[in-house]
Amino acid sequence: MQKRKLGKSDLEVSPIGMGCWAYGGGEYWGEQSQSDVNYVVHKALDLGINLFDTAEVYNNGASEESLGIALEGLRHKAIVCSKISPSNAYPETMRRHCEASLKRLRTDYIDIYMLHWPINTISLKHFSKDPSILENPPSTQEAFDTLMQLKKEGKIRYIGISNFGVQQMKEALETGAEILVNEIAYNILSRAIEKDIVPFCIEKDISVFGSMALQQGLLTGKYSRPEDVPPYQAHSRHFRHERGCGHSRHFGEGAEKEVFEAIHQLKEIADDLGVPLEQLAIAWILAKPGIKCALVGSRNIKQLESNIQAGYLKLDNEIIEKIDRISEPVLGKLGYNPDYYESEENSRVK
Repeated sequence: MQKRKLGKSDLEVSPIGMGCWAYGGGEYWGEQSQSDVNYVVHKALDLGINLFDTAEVYNNGASEESLGIALEGLRHKAIVCSKISPSNAYPETMRRHCEASLKRLRTDYIDIYMLHWPINTISLKHFSKDPSILENPPSTQEAFDTLMQLKKEGKIRYIGISNFGVQQMKEALETGAEILVNEIAYNILSRAIEKDIVPFCIEKDISVFGSMALQQGLLTGKYSRPEDVPPYQAHSRHFRHERGCGHSRHFGEGAEKEVFEAIHQLKEIADDLGVPLEQLAIAWILAKPGIKCALVGSRNIKQLESNIQAGYLKLDNEIIEKIDRISEPVLGKLGYNPDYYESEENSRVK
């Protein structure tokens, strides 16, 4: 796979990156053995994947710790991204949390350190119930001032953001920070960023990492109906809010009919091309302007090898346009709110 250069940096990343949320195991994704993580990470490096994405909040730090173990002796081959929660964006708190992430990752530096969500009331409530934080949140300026200082000290190489809309990117850039990456949900069933966010990122030379490339398993084709999807993976706006069994926050009717009709048609395209659905889904993302990397979780070697093949699959314009048309009803139902877990009025992404 040909590497892709990020902005004005000296970083070149594989077009497929490893989403490490499941590493360390936890309630959301279930158990994950360290031996499997080691094997998958080592094989990924051997096959040309060099980007690994984690966060302090993933499994309460266990994801970072697991990735750090897997990269022991191989750190120099990897580009590691991690994220800090917005509730921890006060200067001294961020510094402590960055040091804790470095320790868990067993490294002296983080290549791209991202603010995980914009700093706003709705976003903060997902990370903290502390009244002092909710009533007196950190400011965007002090958060990015601290990131710039951490960069100057060599603890992080580049500054990134995750789940930022255009307004929030403008505010972040006004702090004087150079922002390399915006990591945000993007896949065939989640296309909200195409309207405003991607064009702005292209204009400002901010590389986009598409997270949830397979929409948490939907675009592997393993689910034939909404009833088959586990509650944690069914609490996005793609589903009726009841489907999340108490985990959903959007209280909407979802787009289940449109989603599964699209998946059925996408399977037909994949079958005609003789490739698995997940490869078609990843290749579609990589063909889109402004997208530097598609983040995919690979929990075993079989998944890894299949996902990597998508990096070599080139879709012609006719197929890309057909996929766009197939997914239009989902886009029409869900709209251009890039926060797939909150309603339009409560969107954390502006």
